[in-house]
Amino acid sequence: MGRNYFGTDGVRGKVGVAPITPELVMKLGYAAGLTLVTREHLPPGEHPAVLIGKDTRISGYMLEAALEAGFAAAGVDVMLAGPIPTPAVAYLTRALRLQAGVVISASHNPFYDNGIKFFSADGSKLPDAVEAEIEARLDEPMGCVDSAGLGKARRIEDAAGRYIEFCKSTFPNELDLRGLRIVVDCANGAAYNIAPKVFHELGAEVVAVGAEPNGLNINDGVGATRPENLRKAVLAQGADLGIALDGDADRLMMVDHTGEIYDGDKLLYVVAQSRHADGKLDGVVGTLMSNLGFEHAIGRLGVPFARAKVGDRYVLEQLHERGWKIGGENSGHIICLDRHTTGDGIVSALQVLAALKQRGTSLAEACADLVFYPQRLINVRMPNGFDWSADSGIANAQARAEQTLGESGRVLLRPSGTEPLLRVMVEGRDGALVDRLARQIADAVEHAFG
Repeated sequence: MGRNYFGTDGVRGKVGVAPITPELVMKLGYAAGLTLVTREHLPPGEHPAVLIGKDTRISGYMLEAALEAGFAAAGVDVMLAGPIPTPAVAYLTRALRLQAGVVISASHNPFYDNGIKFFSADGSKLPDAVEAEIEARLDEPMGCVDSAGLGKARRIEDAAGRYIEFCKSTFPNELDLRGLRIVVDCANGAAYNIAPKVFHELGAEVVAVGAEPNGLNINDGVGATRPENLRKAVLAQGADLGIALDGDADRLMMVDHTGEIYDGDKLLYVVAQSRHADGKLDGVVGTLMSNLGFEHAIGRLGVPFARAKVGDRYVLEQLHERGWKIGGENSGHIICLDRHTTGDGIVSALQVLAALKQRGTSLAEACADLVFYPQRLINVRMPNGFDWSADSGIANAQARAEQTLGESGRVLLRPSGTEPLLRVMVEGRDGALVDRLARQIADAVEHAFG
């Protein structure tokens, strides 16, 4: 069946516009709750239970209440974790033996957007079949179980503390971060009161920025999608390293003491190198956006490499299918299945830091073998429903670019899974040529809808 509500990462949109309205989100909670009730085989009288976490958007209060009401109407108990990273919900759902986890977040989007995404009992993204079942129920009238069967809600007071200890447990016991001055940019998001504590408790001197959320400033000029803010802070503070997370803390960017920015491809390479040196690397999954230089560097390690569609859920699918443990995106989603069931910005940062500590090396030294091809990405805003793939002008511009590049580059056009954008990516050996070809294709896209 078609996906009318769920995108590549749950249900997302502008607050107040369907599907992110109180009414629809309450129905979503009810539909998800009914799906759990029918799928779970619990002892008589025992209710399914879910965990709800959220980031720091002002709309989170409203949507949390709506979800809670929907789940309760379906006979599902709710545990409220408050502001907490997306991967923390995945961990706590599994640790508390709950039937599902729910995150209220629009990740790296502005504050006026929000979204709902689900984790299954084992802490992984909800399977497509379950999402399809929830979608089908969203089109049915909402009901309510008998009063005696209604779900209850309670708050988990130690959710943040539990997750902090979990993050620290993924860092080798014999290592610490003493002697390091680290700037941690929390994007005014879900990790504002968690990430600085993790790195501080492991011994680092921590300077926290983007750690004063007010409901409206999440991702606003800060975080992993705005790494220049971290770069400036690292240089101003004379720090050894900088770590930037996004609004729900599942993305990671880093900066070294010189101000050099390290994206997901570079950080994934540092982790992959370390795992390979320890004899613990079977293969690496990237995406269609992973740089050719990254693919070639993994190949020089003698390690298999595979590309998934863009989106961390597709990286996860490939990892599970191949039985591999390490994968990620250049946007900063890094997945280490030997440490967590999902992508986690804090845990990924700890894996990079552990690799540097174990090898006695710097980020620059660890990435010395990486030679990236110039890559230009242009986001073109387009009308909802515009069929860009059927436009001959766009197709001709893409074909001309591919013919010009030959085997020395790539062209990729793909719609965003979360915003009304067409992403135009061109990659090749000649940076000036790459820029020119990307601009020509972007101009063709803009011309197509006037």
